Amino acid sequence: MLFDFFINYLYVLKYISLVLMFFLAIFGIDDLFIDVYFWTRKLWRKLTVYRRHNYMDANELLVKPEQPIAIMVPAWQEHGVIDKMAHLAATGLDYENYQIFVGTYPNDPQTQADVDNVCAQFSHVHKVVCAQPGPTSKADCLNNIIASIIEFEKKAKIEFAGFVLHDSEDVISALELRLFNYLLPRKDLIQLPVYPYARRWYQMTPAHYVDEFAELHGKDVIVRESLAGQVPSAGVGTCFSRRAVLRLSVEGDGLPFDVQSLTEDYDIGFRLKQWGMEEIFARFPVMGEDHVTLREYNIGVSKREGNVICVREYFPTTFNTAVRQKTRWIIGIVFQGMKNHKWTKDWKINYFLWRDRRGAMSNLGGFLAMLLLFQMVGLTLYSTFVPDSYHFLSLLSDDPMVRVLLYINFILFLNRTFQRAFFVTQYYGFWQGFLSFPRMVWGNIINFFANVRAIRQVVEQGDPRRVAWDKTTHDFPIVDDTIRRIPLGQILIEKGQITEKQLEQALMSKPVDMLFGTHLVLKRYITNEQLSAAIATQVDAEYQSCDPFELDPCIIERLPKTLALKYSVLPIKYENGTLILGCNKRLNPVAINVIKRQLHCEVTWVIITNGAVMLGLRYWYFNQQEENPAIKLDQAVVEKQLSLSKRQYVMDQYYASRMQLGDYLLALKLIETTVLNQAVLAFSRTLDIRFGDFLVSQQYVSSAAISAAMELKTKQEMSISQLIKAQGTTTGE
Repeated sequence: MLFDFFINYLYVLKYISLVLMFFLAIFGIDDLFIDVYFWTRKLWRKLTVYRRHNYMDANELLVKPEQPIAIMVPAWQEHGVIDKMAHLAATGLDYENYQIFVGTYPNDPQTQADVDNVCAQFSHVHKVVCAQPGPTSKADCLNNIIASIIEFEKKAKIEFAGFVLHDSEDVISALELRLFNYLLPRKDLIQLPVYPYARRWYQMTPAHYVDEFAELHGKDVIVRESLAGQVPSAGVGTCFSRRAVLRLSVEGDGLPFDVQSLTEDYDIGFRLKQWGMEEIFARFPVMGEDHVTLREYNIGVSKREGNVICVREYFPTTFNTAVRQKTRWIIGIVFQGMKNHKWTKDWKINYFLWRDRRGAMSNLGGFLAMLLLFQMVGLTLYSTFVPDSYHFLSLLSDDPMVRVLLYINFILFLNRTFQRAFFVTQYYGFWQGFLSFPRMVWGNIINFFANVRAIRQVVEQGDPRRVAWDKTTHDFPIVDDTIRRIPLGQILIEKGQITEKQLEQALMSKPVDMLFGTHLVLKRYITNEQLSAAIATQVDAEYQSCDPFELDPCIIERLPKTLALKYSVLPIKYENGTLILGCNKRLNPVAINVIKRQLHCEVTWVIITNGAVMLGLRYWYFNQQEENPAIKLDQAVVEKQLSLSKRQYVMDQYYASRMQLGDYLLALKLIETTVLNQAVLAFSRTLDIRFGDFLVSQQYVSSAAISAAMELKTKQEMSISQLIKAQGTTTGE
């Protein structure tokens, strides 16, 4: 009886197999079409386009003037991650004219504290606190960020040309904003490739993302853009033009992102296409050693395709977290997508809608096919090793239709595994390409359970739009414990140069319109050199004492006036082909790259004597010879108006009190640091008028504010004669 039951089971299995193999053949032929189109297009372009034109060089991205770009990062419970991401983005991007807006929640104080720490170091990083407690949804957080960006535009008198989506775990290519800047405003949606980080070789859960994204962003999306002109946003590494964001805001009654969508990025790609906007998937290889890239250094990595401008990040490591994340994707793309996006009159768009939605079937079919394969392997082993056994597989294999479908699916399966391994190898190397074979099984299991979970959640809610946002926990690959800003007073206490009581007294007595460091020097709590060394410690830089009036004129000539004024730097040495710049504050790495490119030499920087940069700029670039106090100080010593100790104190007063106009505006709280920096960028392109006049003409500040700043400047910047006189007559040492 058991034998009869098993025979009946095999007959049922046969017909299930026929249906399953039929659908798998359809899916396989569908994938084969994408493969054939991709390789035919690649060959055609190689034989035609690239015979007439050279590949574009990355240096061409640097030619176009920088447009303002906003980076948007939603962050719910990203403590320990968001600060590292924001710090890396703020220091690693080869671009100046951008701002980072991080969306946080009022009931997430740890994430807010991390963001506050980065904001204290970098004025172009801004914290946005959402109106509603979290978690809401990524779309809701982005809408809050957009509102904050609009307010910033009003203050900074700019209009952002691009709005970039990133997550808190993203590692960003240095040239990303250069590429966006090059394509804006011609393109309304720009998507970069996403390449997950591979962890240990045996960790198949995070690595199956490696396989899927390598093929998706190495082939499938390229074909999609070429055929349909439509690109699905990956939610990270996506840039929207200003025109796109404004249209989305109008259509959404002020809310550009659909707060009920779990995959708002995917949704937006279709909406922009319907409105006739231009979308592009930008794979831009960076050749040569001139630019920092995020490539893998493994055997087999393609020289071009493995070195593209992209986004890198870590994906979930456990089975449950991967299933949860993919459940959200399936609900958003398949179920919400079917509800929000109907079939169109364009067969090409419909074709890719079909490919997106077939996942609900292909995930199930792939898992069942795997189970069927295991059963067939088991029956084959039974027939092979058990003497006089029944040949159960003959019930399946003797059917001509079964054999035809088996051959077709086997050939399609070989193609599928080859394509997957090839594109994984292109970016990750031979070893990861080889491991993609066993990972296909594990990927099928994850996708199947994510599919089942998605169906269950949709059925339970009755409407896919009611399913709650299920956030993924993130890791960040860069660990840097040195990014926290140490207060100046704490540094001075640790150096033994001031006591806690003196620090408290200094804080209590500091005028509201004076910088704390300047106040410490003027009140003789510390010397100007001690302050300068503490600033160097605070920004983790080397300190060098510098007399700005004794520099080599040949060194000064190496740095043009426009660069010196724009970045507030003073060339102090030229050694072994490297120009050393003196600064009184942290120098942005982007500024270093700009100066290197223009001067065609290596550039490094150090912190020099506080106030020396301002005096040096006036002395050398504006020919204000009277700025040098040495002659009058020496004469005062000779005439016994000053002792040597008081001479040094007068010198400290003189140096410490010299600041730029912007510093006085900041001290009076008449302008925000970020707005001032944005104004400096705009002013650097129009150096035909004075900076104060420019600020007023562009309505950054009023003429009354400039007058108040100049009054403070006159009050604080006493001449050397006034400082000598204030010390009174002495009998010497």
